[in-house]
Amino acid sequence: MQTKKLTIAIDGFSSCGKSTLAKELASRLQYIFIDSGAMYRTVTLFCLRNNWISGDQIQITEIINALSSISIEFKIDDQGNKSIYLNGENCENEIRQGHVASSVSRIAEIREVREKLVLEQQKMGEKGGIVMDGRDIGTVVFPHADLKLFVTASIEVRTQRRFLELTQKGIEITLEEVKDNLVERDFIDSNRKESPLVQAEDAVLLDNSTMTREEQLQWVLELVVSKVRSS
Repeated sequence: MQTKKLTIAIDGFSSCGKSTLAKELASRLQYIFIDSGAMYRTVTLFCLRNNWISGDQIQITEIINALSSISIEFKIDDQGNKSIYLNGENCENEIRQGHVASSVSRIAEIREVREKLVLEQQKMGEKGGIVMDGRDIGTVVFPHADLKLFVTASIEVRTQRRFLELTQKGIEITLEEVKDNLVERDFIDSNRKESPLVQAEDAVLLDNSTMTREEQLQWVLELVVSKVRSS
């Protein structure tokens, strides 16, 4: 489709379809997809397993001291799917559980955690030909990305999407609980001291509230083609 391999940064709010878009875009372009959110969830899982998170209480010193012992890799699992591994263990399914989701924004506030993961993400994407989604990809991880997107959708749409995703996995939760969690995560992500969620000045805004997956994919592919032709 093109000769130049772009670095594409996708940021946005929780449950707005960032990862779905990023995966499909990477697949269509034959690029590498890097799920930065999964990396923060994996660190959160490690902290939960060590009982360093209890309600609003987080043992930050213990977490910082343990960062060097946390190894995160993306590998192909036995079924041929790309999964994330924590110290050699496939934790792709476990990091998607509610108890991890409800704590990840707190862990992502820790400066030392962000510094560690940003360095790893930059190493993964230094050769281009990648699509990475998260909350600070276009502002911190790849401030000079070839194409930046900021994805959003209404809170009602995001709540319904997240609710369906969880219930299809057999997780019992109410719409109200899902909405409350999203609102809380939005506030934490947008107001944290370290790398808050903001739209980069040169990012293209994508509100997919009324778009199908295929419609938004085609919309972004047109941007990619335009970017390649102008480079």
